[in-house]
Amino acid sequence: MAQQGNQLDRVKFCCSICLDLLKDPVTIPCGHSYCMDCIKSFWDGEDQKGIYSCPQCRKTFIPRPVLEKSTMLADLLEELKKTGLQAAPADHCYAGPEDVACDVCSGRKLKAIKSCLFCLASYCEKHLQPHYESPAFKKHQLVEPSKNLQQNICSRHDEVMKMFCRTDQKRICYLCSVDEHKGHDTVSAAAERTERQRELEVSRQEIQQRIQDREKDVKLLQQEVEAINHSADTTVEDSEKIFTQLIHLIQKRSSDVKQQIRSQQETEVRRVKELQEKLEQEITELKRRDAELKQLSHTEDHTQFLHNYPSLSALSESTHSSSINIRPLTHFEDVTAAVSELRDKLQDILTDRWTDISLAVTDVDVLLSQPEPGPEPEPEPELEPKSRDGFLRCSCEITLDPNTANIRLLLSEENRKVTFVKQNQSYSSHPDRFTVWRQVLSRESLTGRCYWEVEIRGNVSVAVAYKNISRAGNGNECGFGCNDKSWSLYCDQNSFTFSYNKIRTSISGPRSSRVGVYLDHRAGILSFYSVSETRTLLHRVQTTFTQPLYAGLWIWPGSSAELCKVK
Repeated sequence: MAQQGNQLDRVKFCCSICLDLLKDPVTIPCGHSYCMDCIKSFWDGEDQKGIYSCPQCRKTFIPRPVLEKSTMLADLLEELKKTGLQAAPADHCYAGPEDVACDVCSGRKLKAIKSCLFCLASYCEKHLQPHYESPAFKKHQLVEPSKNLQQNICSRHDEVMKMFCRTDQKRICYLCSVDEHKGHDTVSAAAERTERQRELEVSRQEIQQRIQDREKDVKLLQQEVEAINHSADTTVEDSEKIFTQLIHLIQKRSSDVKQQIRSQQETEVRRVKELQEKLEQEITELKRRDAELKQLSHTEDHTQFLHNYPSLSALSESTHSSSINIRPLTHFEDVTAAVSELRDKLQDILTDRWTDISLAVTDVDVLLSQPEPGPEPEPEPELEPKSRDGFLRCSCEITLDPNTANIRLLLSEENRKVTFVKQNQSYSSHPDRFTVWRQVLSRESLTGRCYWEVEIRGNVSVAVAYKNISRAGNGNECGFGCNDKSWSLYCDQNSFTFSYNKIRTSISGPRSSRVGVYLDHRAGILSFYSVSETRTLLHRVQTTFTQPLYAGLWIWPGSSAELCKVK
């Protein structure tokens, strides 16, 4: 037990850096103790980083702690030395599988603390002492422990490679310099190291400067992120206030209309009832006179009849016409029509302004310079998604605009389906309506990245177009694919044809009842797909879109198309 306790004492009072008993012991802020010279040397190596750490627990300190000798611990060590305490290595001082072992130790080897490039051997603290004390080892070069000392031996001459051949850019020994490398540009390894060290320092300075530049860039980018977030949050808040004001205004107008209707209803009902009461009074009076005349008609006394007749036969003139002319039952229907017209105008305004709002949002684009100098790499093209999940992330809900539909087109399924019909539809007159071409456009404008699918029955053209495409007449300026304001894929039972500006291109591909359309407005990509269990690219357009686009459908007789809810 005494021996075990003595061993424990030795471990407690060893410096974990030099593995010897503590000399001039100091205790750093984390509580671990070291020789004053050992910890000073250790922290001297960390001066460039400006962060100082404990060799054992790795706790860091900023700034460098001031070291004061631990008087109590020094006195305790002196007392223990008198009792025969000697430093002995703790278990963590012995070499493990990953450590460099002392080449001199017999039995269980200690960790090496230095390797000698001249001796080509590694030494623990004890066996390294001759290199510090004997003049014979004065010129030996000590380095950090290395397992690869044999790499410094020339395999041909079994000599230490102290030379460097700049011609062949390799290390060599002295015999190599007078043999196979004779006539080459050779220098000592130390001279080459000095040269390379200068280059290394220049590289480090460049790297450190680049680190500083990048840190500034990171700080600027962080400020930009904060600015974007602040601007977005403020805009969302302001937009919500504005839309709330619009909603309150509409609600106020709705309340005003309701109040006016009820007030007018009360006035008109009162007028009608007043007239009704007068007519009922007249009816009562007439019935009374009729009864008197009936009674007079049954009087048998001629003299009495003639006496009473003048007073009873005179009929007072009616204050009302013989009949009431009621106008056709329009009543408040005109109000409904006026409100509907207001709704349509608001929808048109919101659709037009929504395009501007959407473009304003997508135009928010932080211009970032390339961080690395030199030639810029070729930009990679922005391609559409590869998987269905990728397309679904770009999917958008699209509805058809009744104000654009030709009168031979019937809209249904919440304005997602269009069918060619024989009877003209009772659409109101509207400047956006296609007057001749059997076409219809979407209500929503398309900017950014969008994907939608169309289920087709019969012969249909799936298209996109600018809003300013002509609507009136049967000229090419109105037809999808017949001008420079629209792009169209015609689908029939057997083939596909792509059209733009009157140029038609036959497209081969698997026929399917469903066509997918992918649009990347900013990248100028428009792609059409045949969609079944798989998705096959039919045609891709790479161009520059100068305005927001609208989805379009051109329906042939006996055909229909429906904008699908993509899942």
